Amino acid sequence: MTIHVRDLDPHSPADLDGITAVLRAAIPPMLVTPELLRWQSAAAPAAQRHRLLLAEDEEGRVVGRGSTGLAHESPEPGLAFCNVYVHPEHEGRGVGTALVTAAEEYLTSLGARTAFSWVLDGERDLRFARRAGWSPSRSARFLRLDLTAPLPPLAPPPPGVELRPAAAFAHDPRPLFLLDAEAAGDEPSDVGAELDDYEDWRAHTWEHPLLDRDLTTVALVDGVPAAFSLAHTDGAHRYFTGMTGTTRAHRGRGLAKLAKHDSLSRARAAGFTEAFTNNDAGNEPMLAINEWFGYVPAAAEVRHAKSLG
Repeated sequence: MTIHVRDLDPHSPADLDGITAVLRAAIPPMLVTPELLRWQSAAAPAAQRHRLLLAEDEEGRVVGRGSTGLAHESPEPGLAFCNVYVHPEHEGRGVGTALVTAAEEYLTSLGARTAFSWVLDGERDLRFARRAGWSPSRSARFLRLDLTAPLPPLAPPPPGVELRPAAAFAHDPRPLFLLDAEAAGDEPSDVGAELDDYEDWRAHTWEHPLLDRDLTTVALVDGVPAAFSLAHTDGAHRYFTGMTGTTRAHRGRGLAKLAKHDSLSRARAAGFTEAFTNNDAGNEPMLAINEWFGYVPAAAEVRHAKSLG
């Protein structure tokens, strides 16, 4: 099969719908819409040098997607990412090879030294990564929760703790930026992140097209944000936890569980029927919380790395 790799045209409905279909088929727990892809193409930080690639077959059908660029939030220079997904109906025909090759050539031209990639935890995908020279490291799990079933009961907030939606901070979300920056800095990862640019955070987290500020819950301790659970939704029936975290001074008090319970409860009341999340396999505290809620495995990925040059 002849494969043609090119950049996504964010103004082409066919391109946007084609990549959306690929991602929904290849990794169903991922929340993706054409509007999200258009935004990702237009709003990527300049320092990221982001490219959204698509692979077409000889009939012009979109059969794969690649996302690649520099890890601009990492304090260590020379790190990059390359994430490729192929439509399950077109695996084994050279689609992944074409996308990975194009991404590696692009990253090498930028001077990247090491690239990281999430690879689906299946025999075919892992074998492909090994053949392409990528080495496995940590793993992550997508989890699913049936929101049509009742949530386990949880005691109300203790004295001094208040739950509020993120929408209450619309006039000044900076306190949420400070909370997110501290929590994200401690997340398990091969590539560390330093969130130190408020305007960048505002553009790419607060203005994210799937962010639901009404369903995102913030736990305040004596009036100061201490924990949060960030909600993304597809505007229909699917909900995804984009991030849940707590400041270091308030960990171990159950505030993350409290915030997430409130967010999920309100999502359920609003008619959402499925909730998804993604956790690093080494994030035991968050995995324990999600197990308590009743989340079950939906998919898994293995982080891989490759030296470029």
